[in-house]
Amino acid sequence: MQLPAPIRAPTFVSRRRLFEQKLADLHKCTNLNELKQLHALIYKSNLHKDPFVAPKLVSALSLCRQMALAVNVFDQIENPNVYLYNTLIKAYIRNSEPSKAFEVFCEMRWSGICPDNYTYLYLLKACTGLKFVRMIHAHVEKCNLYSDLFVPNSLIDAYAKCGLGGVGEAKMVFDVMGERDVVTYNSMISGLVKAGKLKDAKKLFDEMPERDRVSWNAILDGYAKAGEMKAAFEMFEKMPSRDVVSWSTVISGYAKAGDVEMAKVLFDNMPVKNLITWTIMISGYAEKGLVKEALRLYSQMEAAKLDLDDGTFVSILSASAESGLLSLGKRVHQSIMKCSNNKCGTLVSNALVDMYGKCGSLNRSWSIFNAIERKDLYSWNAMIHGLAMHGHGQKALQLFDRMKREGFVPDKVTFVGVLSACNHSGMVEEGISYFYSMESDYRISPEIEHYGCMIDLLGRGGRLSEAFRLLHTMPFEPNVVILSSLLGACRMHNAVQLAEEVNDQLIKLEPTDAGKFSMLSNIYAATGDWGSVASARLRMKKTASKRPSGASSIELNHEFHEFTVMDTTHPKSDRIYQTINGLNEHLKKIAYVPNICI
Repeated sequence: MQLPAPIRAPTFVSRRRLFEQKLADLHKCTNLNELKQLHALIYKSNLHKDPFVAPKLVSALSLCRQMALAVNVFDQIENPNVYLYNTLIKAYIRNSEPSKAFEVFCEMRWSGICPDNYTYLYLLKACTGLKFVRMIHAHVEKCNLYSDLFVPNSLIDAYAKCGLGGVGEAKMVFDVMGERDVVTYNSMISGLVKAGKLKDAKKLFDEMPERDRVSWNAILDGYAKAGEMKAAFEMFEKMPSRDVVSWSTVISGYAKAGDVEMAKVLFDNMPVKNLITWTIMISGYAEKGLVKEALRLYSQMEAAKLDLDDGTFVSILSASAESGLLSLGKRVHQSIMKCSNNKCGTLVSNALVDMYGKCGSLNRSWSIFNAIERKDLYSWNAMIHGLAMHGHGQKALQLFDRMKREGFVPDKVTFVGVLSACNHSGMVEEGISYFYSMESDYRISPEIEHYGCMIDLLGRGGRLSEAFRLLHTMPFEPNVVILSSLLGACRMHNAVQLAEEVNDQLIKLEPTDAGKFSMLSNIYAATGDWGSVASARLRMKKTASKRPSGASSIELNHEFHEFTVMDTTHPKSDRIYQTINGLNEHLKKIAYVPNICI
């Protein structure tokens, strides 16, 4: 007798069941090809107008950066409800289009659809200025949505992000709230810290009925950013529990305060290190000019097999650029090439252009700049600044013209570079032309940096009367940098009376700085007025304190060398001074006639 074959379970999966599962998770789909297939099936099944499916489809399309298709789906719904409107508002915010989100909100109001609390929560995330937050606040008041604690909490957070002006209004919302939770306090404390109101933040922190890690980290961040590291460390020790954020905050605070030794002690004792703490510590060494330590720690970070990201590269490259550590910058560049297969994005390329430019390696900077496929304004600004600071004024201005031809509109940073190019190359007339074109051609109001460049340019060019006229007409109070550069110009051109005027203003700004009298005495000496020299020297001795001497630095063979005025501490100081004396003898043979217009 033949036994029947065993019955097997069916191997097929119901297409309908699979489709239903896909629809349930549709709003999470980030695969564009898969989403397009589902979109076609939705149309085929006539579900594109379904009030359950349409919001999910809009959300999925926004995740895939397909906002045109998302709007098309929305437009096919005859009577969209508040949930669908909220979904489209959220989609625009997710795609960094806040103005479009507010347009949808206005359309929603005109259509007679009443917004709910979620509508305002989403819009508060899109607010880019104080007037928008105030507008949403008015609607919240009108609809009396304070019963949902998320709404006033979001209002406080949005106001706090608007700077000092917004913090006052955030405090007003906080004060009228009948019910508060830990999020309410944390949002208010963070806003006060960002606005620099540390005492008010600490008072609120002490009044909190309960605190969490966010509360402790917020007040710790405030002390660290204010440079009050003694109070920050005391707060750090009192914390009931510490996370990576706590450790990173206090390490960053010590590094920025220049105490890299203490930062390293904390770094070594940190239980779990992440990429951010490694970056903070390496950048701290770089900013201090400790090239060997920075390179050693960078090697250790690579050996730890961490996945280095663009943020790490940009942070370390920025620190290398500011300190002129070319060897560290080159090392980071090698890592970038390994990680990205000899290709890197615009953000990292810009950091490389900036680093090589500031470190004086202009050929490398220029090569990387030209290789950037999608240049942005920062790319052009970095290259223009690099050329300008090393005296290649004509090339910087040629690049500026090329930038405009390629459709880029200059900003205030661009013009700092352009005016610096004119300044470093002595192109006075060109500098004047560019300065006045800022407002006339580009509607950019000159800031104190632009005035500083122009005053320095005019002063160096011997046009001191014009420099003083610009100093007195600018809408800012002159700072020490501008006045010091002008005093230097007076010394260069032996303008005694003008130097005395500048010196009087400097005394008001820095009454305890004796250095200005030294320069003034040199100006008197150049004109043979020895009585005034003696008087200036006497005033210099009576001044309460003296600022630390300025220092010059250079990196050579992975060593960072720093020099101050009349420094003899360097092991090769004898040979250095022999070279300087030789140069001085050579310069004495060159006749110099000052060109001055007063």
